[in-house]
Amino acid sequence: MSFALGLVPIVLLLLGFPIFLVLLTAITVALVFFMNLPLAALHQNLFGSVNAYALLAIPYFIYAGELMGRGSVAQRLVDFVQSGTSPLRGSLGITTVGTATIFGAISGVSAAAVATIGKVMYPPMVKDGYPKPFAAGLITAVGAIDIIIPPSIPMIVYGAAAQESVPRLYAAGMIPGLLIAAILAAYVMWQARRGNFGASQPFEFKRFLQATVRGLWALGAPVIILGGIYGGVFSPTEAAAVACIYAILVTRFVFRELTWRDILEAAVATTRFTAQILIVVACAGVFSWLLTVNQVPAALVAWLQSLGVGQWSFLLIVNVVLLLIGCFLDPLSAILLLTPLLIPVVKALGIDTVHFGIVLMVNLAIGLFTPPFGINIFVAQSVLGIDLKTIYRGILPFAALYLIGLALITYVPWLSLAGVWLLLN
Repeated sequence: MSFALGLVPIVLLLLGFPIFLVLLTAITVALVFFMNLPLAALHQNLFGSVNAYALLAIPYFIYAGELMGRGSVAQRLVDFVQSGTSPLRGSLGITTVGTATIFGAISGVSAAAVATIGKVMYPPMVKDGYPKPFAAGLITAVGAIDIIIPPSIPMIVYGAAAQESVPRLYAAGMIPGLLIAAILAAYVMWQARRGNFGASQPFEFKRFLQATVRGLWALGAPVIILGGIYGGVFSPTEAAAVACIYAILVTRFVFRELTWRDILEAAVATTRFTAQILIVVACAGVFSWLLTVNQVPAALVAWLQSLGVGQWSFLLIVNVVLLLIGCFLDPLSAILLLTPLLIPVVKALGIDTVHFGIVLMVNLAIGLFTPPFGINIFVAQSVLGIDLKTIYRGILPFAALYLIGLALITYVPWLSLAGVWLLLN
């Protein structure tokens, strides 16, 4: 059995097979050669794995993000943030951080933030004297905030896998996401002063007012989504559906930027992306079921308890492992593979599963822009039209800043749990 559930996936991953095919092959080998179970169990568990109400929110949030990303939403958000940060040194870099954070509260898809914001912000930053590696590294790294800030799609998947409340996870992600954004913004200001680029401009109230009015409809999306959830008006899934309707109304009738054909094309793109996600969810669900049936999580808990591993040392080990795994696997695959193994240990050690979920998100957010397979790196290369060497040079300091944020979030649990207390009590 260890051959099927351990060696087969590792070999197939190293050979470059898609993650869903890796899992499906391992499952089939285990069922056919090592377990006396009919193959009908495979079909039943495949469909059972995606039969979760929380997962309905995924296509809705993707669709809302697709619609809002196809018009001038990003430019409107940039104008709004920049009009308020213009008196600060490095205002364009700070605007990039602020816009990515707000865009994350609309989309929840990191690659979409890198592509959308990169197109708008990279040319003016280079024109304003920002070094190309610095500008490229900032854009590549800042998009990772989008899986920490709600409404995060990986949080929905973690909530389903760990049987944890999605509203609690969303509430817990706010302060950590804003903390990392603040760390990045402070670093941008320090580097701008040190490198003598990104000169400040006088604050103009008229310009700020105009940008606010112009960006009001774009800013309304996160207000409706999060306000509706925490105001008790609707659930996260219902909020996602409302966000779609809002996005269609704004982009089609208010901004008048998208045609019905564009809206249909966004729906097609959403369908494809959702299918890519759910096939991994389905296969990972069966793989998790096999691990549980064979008592692998229970054995792992017993082994760690026999070693006398405490909360701090366990979290340190998990962080190291997750940072390594994040370099090779996308966040959704990593969440679905590791959550069934780690959650029993987390509960046995008395670690809050909401806090652990945020630690998991931050680790996997770092993996989005670290070599060799960080998806944000390749999106940035395509959108910005620069070589990988320049991006690699630029992301190193930002990776270090994320690690500082990760250490604080890991060992100061109230940074995550305070949001839950404030919004849900």
